[in-house]
Amino acid sequence: MGITGQDMVKETRAEVDTQMNLGFGKCKLCLLGPEKKIEKLKGSSMAGMRVVTSFPNIAADFFKDLVPKPKIQYVSGSVEVACALGLADAVVDLVETGTTMRAAGLDIIEKIMDTQCVLISNTKTKHKAMIKTLRGRLDGYITAQKYILMVYNMPKDRLKDAIAITPGKRSPSLMSLEDSNWVAVSVLVLKSQASNIMDKLESVGARDILCTSLVNCRV
Repeated sequence: MGITGQDMVKETRAEVDTQMNLGFGKCKLCLLGPEKKIEKLKGSSMAGMRVVTSFPNIAADFFKDLVPKPKIQYVSGSVEVACALGLADAVVDLVETGTTMRAAGLDIIEKIMDTQCVLISNTKTKHKAMIKTLRGRLDGYITAQKYILMVYNMPKDRLKDAIAITPGKRSPSLMSLEDSNWVAVSVLVLKSQASNIMDKLESVGARDILCTSLVNCRV
C-alpha cells in the first residue's frame, strides 16, 4: 500500500488499485505559458512548440492529436523557469495557489487534470482484509475531521423543516422526548457549515442545539 498523488499514478502508468481519495494535497496539473503569449498558445497553435515538464507521459497523452506534436523535454525541479530561460514555449506543471506560477510570469493556458493524494494498493496483494481494515480506519478518521455531531430538540409539527436543513450524511437519528410534541434529533453536519446551520435551525423552531466534536467514527 502507499499514499501518492493521482498525477503520479497517471504519469507512471502504474497498475494499482486506488482505494480512496484522501482529500489533501489538492492541486491541478496545467499547461502554462508566458502571460503575454497566452492567446497565441491555445489549441492547435501548440503544434511543434517546445514543452518542458516533469510529467512527459501525461503531456504526451494531452498533445497526442496535434500534428506536428510538441517537442516534450523532461526536466525535474523548477520547471516554471524554463520559459524565462528560453528553454521552452510552454510548460506542464502543478498549480496549487498559483503564487509560483505568477512569480515566473506564467498563466494557465489549459487545465489538464485535477489531482490529490490517494491511498493505493497492489492489484495482486494477498492482504485484502488488512487493506479493507486500514481503508475503513482512514475513512473514519477523515470523516471525523470534516463533520461534527449536532443534537437539537425540535417540535414534531416542524420536523420536516429541520430535516430539510440537516439531512445528515445518511439520515438524522430521532429520539422521543417526555413531551410528546417534541423530538430529539442527532445528525452529522459539516464543521464548515455548523454556524449557519444552527442559525437556520433556530429560525424554524429548534431549541437546545448542541455541537460535539468527533475523535473518530465509522459511518
